[in-house]
Amino acid sequence: MRSRIGVGIVGFGTVGTGVATILLRNAVLIRRRVGIPIELVRIADLDIVRDRGLALSPGLLTTDLKAVLTDPDIDIVIELIGGYDTAKRVIMEAIAAGKHVVTANKALLALHGEEIFDAATRKGVDVGFEASVGGGIPVIRALTEGLAGNTIESIYGIINGTSNYILSKMTHEGQGFQEVLQDAQHAGYAEADPTFDVAGIDSAHKLAVLVNLAYGTPVNFKDIYTEGITGITPTDIAYAKQFGCTIKLLGIAKLVDGEIEARVHPTMLPSTSPIAQVEDVYNAIQVVGDAVGDVVLYGRGAGSLPTGSAVVSDVIAIGRNVLKGTVGRVPAASFQQDQRRPIRLRPMEEISSLYYLRFTVVDRPGVLAQIAGELGRCGISISSMVQEGRCEGQTVPVVIKTHSAKERDVQTALREINRKPFVSEPTMLIRVEGKDE
Repeated sequence: MRSRIGVGIVGFGTVGTGVATILLRNAVLIRRRVGIPIELVRIADLDIVRDRGLALSPGLLTTDLKAVLTDPDIDIVIELIGGYDTAKRVIMEAIAAGKHVVTANKALLALHGEEIFDAATRKGVDVGFEASVGGGIPVIRALTEGLAGNTIESIYGIINGTSNYILSKMTHEGQGFQEVLQDAQHAGYAEADPTFDVAGIDSAHKLAVLVNLAYGTPVNFKDIYTEGITGITPTDIAYAKQFGCTIKLLGIAKLVDGEIEARVHPTMLPSTSPIAQVEDVYNAIQVVGDAVGDVVLYGRGAGSLPTGSAVVSDVIAIGRNVLKGTVGRVPAASFQQDQRRPIRLRPMEEISSLYYLRFTVVDRPGVLAQIAGELGRCGISISSMVQEGRCEGQTVPVVIKTHSAKERDVQTALREINRKPFVSEPTMLIRVEGKDE
């Protein structure tokens, strides 16, 4: 009879510290849930001197990766170093050694998930990655188990706390993007180089993971249309309020006529919707299933203990499997490996949406007619229009909200309109989620 389950951590940064804290602080609770103790055997990190505020047993810390990967007393390896090459090597070597793996590395899974899942299946070990999307929000387990009987019709997610913090501050305080970004950096919510967050790349990584699980199909995040929030202005936020909308950076996935839409971009959505009301660094994911309807998961999307909570949940799930002598009870990618199918990812130009268009034009007779005419020639119907004030000969904004239209048609119309001599800067486009009026 097994007396305990051994765990090794590779990477003792913010999340690694949170994981160790939970495993040590809640050891009795975890033993009661699993049936036997889960013991922290070894932690590997380049820096084993810095004080993390934890009282650790002598010899627990090491700078030697191999000490974790080859230790026969370690059943589960937790990879928390992030990045690609070294992290992938750690995971693949752990799997090759017959060890179960837990990771929070959404970027690695988005690029190399198929290889990792296949290796784990062939070796007969489990891979857990609850912490890869939404921090402490249990969305991975919701898709793989709680909602497993549903056809997932759509997923709408605020899955990057930094971008949500920036948009929330811009919405409530009327500040510009750069000003709020600097504030987010000073507050520790944004990195010195915030590109992954504000350009939507981090959200695309996470959406790739969710699509993979929801639809049982391989998805490379590079195939996901990705647009960030750097172009959003206080002017657009103000107009959104006039339309009863809020702007959020969303990861969106939809099943449409047997094909998948997967895209990340700023989105206007009704301010009354649950997702629109998520503020600050919080994350929220709305999943619509054909049987269950709407399910909204909300919580902290990052941080030492919230993310550590998700990591430990995987450790506990795998520990229970180990104790019962089973593996692969829940397939890593939600569907059995031989039942996963390639599904066409619909190109962005084929999607249909409502659109917010802000034109910056010289105010003179005939301008509105020319804009409306070009939209009409491309089959785009206008739902509403706002033009505030008249400044003959001066530059003014003209804002149009469309009925549902094809992306290809909208982009074609904008190319023509942007070439007009009365247009002083490129048109601002924001896609709108909601019912066509």
